[in-house]
Amino acid sequence: MEQIQNSKQYNLESRTLEFGKRIVRLAKALSRNQINLTLVSQIIRSGTSVGANYREANETATKKDFLYRMRICLKEAKETLYWLEIIIEANPEISKRTKPLLIETTELVKIFAAIIIKST
Repeated sequence: MEQIQNSKQYNLESRTLEFGKRIVRLAKALSRNQINLTLVSQIIRSGTSVGANYREANETATKKDFLYRMRICLKEAKETLYWLEIIIEANPEISKRTKPLLIETTELVKIFAAIIIKST
């Protein structure tokens, strides 16, 4: 279940790790102000949780536990998408730079949803 076919193979552990790193880089690039401090805290939690929970899902002993972790991955990816959209609203100057991250977040949401559907 670790790899998804999408014109080429993807290792989701590596992909979600890179996703978390991209979230951290975005957080570091944002200006330090009261609004961004709150938003950064939120997106760091949800964005880095995606990969951590995906790794935990791969180590579960039962299908039920796997599905539980995958649902958390989906929830965290959706939450990250939300915070990313709020960050873009609060920082319109970065909207062009964050478009690839928005696309990747949306793709991860779709991948996790597909894994859950196929696993139930």
